[in-house]
Order: sequence, then structure tokens, then C-alpha cells
Amino acid sequence: MSIEYLKWRYAVKRFDSSRKIPDDVWEQIEESLVLTPSSFGLQPWKFLVVTSEEIKTKLPAISWNQNQPAECSHMVLFAANQVIDAAYVDRYVAEISTQRSVPIENLKDFRNVMLGFLRNRGDEISNWASHQVYIALGQLLAVSATLGVDACPMEGLLMKEYDRILGLENTEFKVVVGCALGYRHPDDQYARAAKVRFSRSELVTKL
Repeated sequence: MSIEYLKWRYAVKRFDSSRKIPDDVWEQIEESLVLTPSSFGLQPWKFLVVTSEEIKTKLPAISWNQNQPAECSHMVLFAANQVIDAAYVDRYVAEISTQRSVPIENLKDFRNVMLGFLRNRGDEISNWASHQVYIALGQLLAVSATLGVDACPMEGLLMKEYDRILGLENTEFKVVVGCALGYRHPDDQYARAAKVRFSRSELVTKL
């Protein structure tokens, strides 16, 4: 990936609501989400993609009056799984067995390692899952940039209200962060603003 893609991208403040992400481009973005790496490969997340104009119009009010969720083409909400238990691990192990043609008994040790990790985490599992979600967000931002799709990662959301609107109440999933995607509006002045970063020598330490 050329570094120029990352220099081109920025957190869009205003989207062109008349422009939609083509289906073939969106398929690649969606596949990149599915391919996101995670600890043990457990994938403790769900990605909710909102394109319904009816739903999108409700989102600024629960996003601290930011308009990107309504103006964008696709609004992605990253929900973390709050309940990673033995049953979940067994389902994952079964997928490994099927997709890699490995006898399930050969995966016993790996299963035990994962269960031991989860036991040691205890009540911190939801916090761990929430951190995992940010790996997917980073992948989404990078891949979108290579496809010429603009994005704006968003934490300024009333998460419980998002859970309610998206039907996540009383489920194991809770929204952690969102990302609006589409195409920048020609009048978005931030598109032309210089990217401000501390120097590489200050941010990168070589040992």
C-alpha cells in the first residue's frame, strides 16, 4: 500500500450525501472487515452497516449533533461481544476443524489455551473485546483509503442509544465505536488542511 493513500485520507467533517459507495467497492470493504486479525482469531465482534436513510436521519441526535452519520453513504458500527465463553470457543474450534480439515481432537490443546486465557481475564473480557474492535477499525480506515473511499472514525456517540436503535439491547453485543464512510463534500475545508502530526523522531523510538 502506498503511503500516499494515508496522506490523502483525513477524518471527513462533511460528506457529499448525493454520492454512494458502489456495490463492488463496498463488497471489498466488507470483506476486509471479515478478514481483520484478532487474538487467537476469536473475532469478538459484529459489524452493523447502516444504509437506511430512515435510520441514518436519527443518528445525529445521538452523535452529539454530528452530521456525518446522516450524510455518509454507509455508517458502520463496531459492536464488541461481551460474552466469550466455552460455547463460543467450541463453535470457533469447530469452524477451524471444518475449514482446515483438521480432526477436532487435534485442536484440544489450542482450545484449552483459549479457555485458560478467558478464565484469566475474568470480568475483563468485555474490555478485551472492545480493544479488539479497534483493530478492525484501523483495517477499515486503511483499506477504505486504498479504494478512494473517505471515512470518519467516531467515538462521539451515545452508545446505549445506538444499541437501542440497532436492536442490540439484551444481546451479547454492545456498540464501541463507529465509522462513517462515503465521499467528501467539495466544500469540506478540512480536506485541504495540512495534516498535523508530531515529528517521526518524537513519536518513534528505535531500540
